[in-house]
Order: sequence, then structure tokens, then C-alpha cells
Amino acid sequence: MSDAALDVVEFLLTTSVYSADRSLDANDLPPRIRRVFWSGSESEGGEESSEGGSRARSREQGIERPLSATTTTARAATGVDRPWQAVSELMFTDREEFSGTISLTERELAERWFLERADTDRLLTNPTLAAHFEGQDGVSEEVEYDLAREMNRPIQADRVWIDGLLEEYFESEDEEEMLDLVEIQAPEEIDVTLEEIVLTADQEAEIDKIAKAIEHRDYLAEIGLREIGKLLFVGPPGTGKTSTARALAHDMDLPFVEVKLSMITSQYLGETAKNVDKTFEVAKRLSPCILFIDEFDFVAKTRRSDEHAALKRAVNTLLKSIDNVSLIQDDVLLIGATNHPDQLDAAAWRRFDEIVNFPKPDNGMRADILRVITRAMEIDEFDPATVAEATEGLTGSDLRMVLREAVLEALTENRTTLTQDDLLDAVADFEERDNLKNMDMIEGDHETLVAGGDVDAASDGGEPGGHDHSHDHDH
Repeated sequence: MSDAALDVVEFLLTTSVYSADRSLDANDLPPRIRRVFWSGSESEGGEESSEGGSRARSREQGIERPLSATTTTARAATGVDRPWQAVSELMFTDREEFSGTISLTERELAERWFLERADTDRLLTNPTLAAHFEGQDGVSEEVEYDLAREMNRPIQADRVWIDGLLEEYFESEDEEEMLDLVEIQAPEEIDVTLEEIVLTADQEAEIDKIAKAIEHRDYLAEIGLREIGKLLFVGPPGTGKTSTARALAHDMDLPFVEVKLSMITSQYLGETAKNVDKTFEVAKRLSPCILFIDEFDFVAKTRRSDEHAALKRAVNTLLKSIDNVSLIQDDVLLIGATNHPDQLDAAAWRRFDEIVNFPKPDNGMRADILRVITRAMEIDEFDPATVAEATEGLTGSDLRMVLREAVLEALTENRTTLTQDDLLDAVADFEERDNLKNMDMIEGDHETLVAGGDVDAASDGGEPGGHDHSHDHDH
């Protein structure tokens, strides 16, 4: 019997068990099945709660029982083009021609059939079935409901959950305008993970600390430790600041809310302070989430300039909003990013409890980055160390562009296998184009822009004392 039949039978068993067992909730359904049955937020009343009481009720009501197992829902959940044909020859399945409903005529027989073919990994990716089969004869002791539940991506990571919440909370035309100020991504839509990013030991330590803070935020609230969860990423363009924040959202299953300060002020002049408030409101309503504020140096530029008074009000509102948002109280992890830490003043620095430096990678890091981004490529006599030596001063983003050019050049010769020379030629071509593009843009202290440099030296003494965050990073 094919894998398609196994996938469809798993779907049929899951819908049957979930429909009957009222102790299970949406987080017990695998995401591939959950999204098919999500019907959006259907709150039955109750005011919005800062503790998430009303919000939690809406999430649970997004999936209604009984789950309807039809040809359409089975196809959407399993990816099997002809789900009925895949299981029609099994003696325990039937289909109603008019509605397209597929049913199990003998569920006990279906369960035995499934368990004979399903491995432990399949059961651990389905908390509904893990709960149902745990402890049964013939089922591995490794199949534990609690473990499957922990491994399953939570409902707040799904695009359908986010869209349902946005529809509920931003119904009016004025409220819909808030969404124009931000870009919101579900974790399932983010295509980068922390495993794909080269981190130094110091940076891994910072990421681990914030991950633990997110995991144990109830405990932190109990002991009164609330000033935590505001990070500032500093470093030149292309060094992985945004990618790291997005990867953290992916790995922690948190919605990613991104805002660019220059966009808020330049497009909405006259209501800038109000729009800053709105972006923080969006994040709080989507919590738990990551709020990523790019171009944070815009704050310092505006505070020191003679810009329009509305812009200055926006900046002051931004600083107050940062003070009033909390990972512990609001479930919002705030990450700011800047390419110009030297432009930030003390008022900006002190809003963040951790500073993470993203300098250009050194030779060893470039070699590691090359190993990571070439994992799926076939390269004859590939020597990452040699290529790394030839790419001094390049960022992780630059290295990806080099690889892209090498691949495209090889494709023009109808080759999918690259050579070391392909890479070195692409490096030379990239540097030639980059020199032409940046002839008048070369500035800054080289030592502070390369891995191992001291961010304090670049900040004009603006960073608060006591921090030692000379981290190396890129992806």
C-alpha cells in the first residue's frame, strides 16, 4: 500500500478521534490538518483582556467539531490529489457520492492497519493520535502525548490563526489602516531557521537567554523581573540582523511583526505619533510575538535635527511605547536594529537591556557561512577556506550573492555542478561590481566593522556601561 493511502488513513483517523474526544484542542491537530478546518475567530463576547482571556476563547473556537472528512478536506490536508482512490480498496473505508464524505466503516480495523505501517516519528507529529494510541499494545513506549504536543507547532504560528485574529481585532476601516504600517509574517511562512545562520558562542548565548526568558516568562513575572526582552541588533548592512530576528520567530513559533520607522513617518506625516502607537497595539494584540523595529537610527537622526515637529513627537512616542511594552507583561519580544550605532544617543541605548553586535564576519566565519549556504550544491574540489580568504570584507548577504552568480554562470554552460574556479571567478566579478557601486561610500573604522571589533568604539560612548557584547555574527 502506498504512502498516499497511509496519509489519508491518518487524516481519517485524526478527524474521527478529534471529533469524539472533547479533551483535545486545536494544538493537538498537526498544522497540515488544523489549517484546513480553521474557520477564523468566533468570539462569543467578553471584553478583550490584557491577560489574553477573551483571546484564548477565540482561538479555541476557531475549529468546530465534528471535523468533516471529505475528498476536498482530505486533499487539502494530505496533498494527495485523489484521496478516495488512494484508500478505496481498503475494506474499512467508504464514500458518500453526493457529499464526497469519506468514512471509516470499521475504525478498529483501520487503527490496526495504520499501526502496522506508521512509525514512531509519524505518531509523534500527530498529538491527536499520540494521545489515542499511547500505552496501547504494540505501540512504542516512545510515543507519548506530552512529547508530541510539545513538538507540535502551536496554533499561533499558523497563518490562518493570525488572519482570524486580525479580522476580529481590526474590523473597522480606521483599524484596518493600522495593518498598513506593519508587515506580519507567520512562523510557518519564514524560510530561515537559526540552524541556517552562523552564530558565535556569544551570540548563541544571547539567543539562548532570550529563548529561556520566553519559555519561563510566568516565573519571571512571579519574581518581579520585568525589565527583560528588549534587544538591539547593531552592525553593517547584510550581516544578518533581520534574518536572525526572523529565524528566532520561526524557531520559537512566534508571529513576526516588522515595522520600518522611516516608512511610518514619511508616508503618514501629520499622524506620526498616533501611527507609532498603532504599531505597538498591533503587536500587543498578536501577542505572543516578536516586534522588529528596523532603521532604529532614525530615532537619533530626528532628535538631533530640525525636522518637522510631528516627526519629533513620533520619536518621543516611540521611546515611551518601548518603555510601556514588556515581554513579561505583554508577551512581546522587542528587537530593534540599526546600521549606525554611532548615531544613537543615551536615550535610545538605555531602552534596551541587551545589545547584540553584528559585525562583518572574519575569515573563519566566512568559511562556515560558505559551508552552510552550499550544503545543497555539488561543487568539485570545494575548499571553503580558500574562498573565504578571497572574500575579505564581504558579509553573509554578499556571499549569497556570490554563490548566486556562480550558479547562474554555470547554468549558462548547462552545468549544475560547480567548481572551485566558478566560485573564485564569481568573487572577482562581485568585487568589481561592488567597487563601482560603492566608490564614494567607503567610510568608517575597519576594526569596528569586522568580527571582533568593539561596538563601544562605534557608539561614541552612547552604550550603557557594563555591557560586553563584542559578538561575531552573520549568516
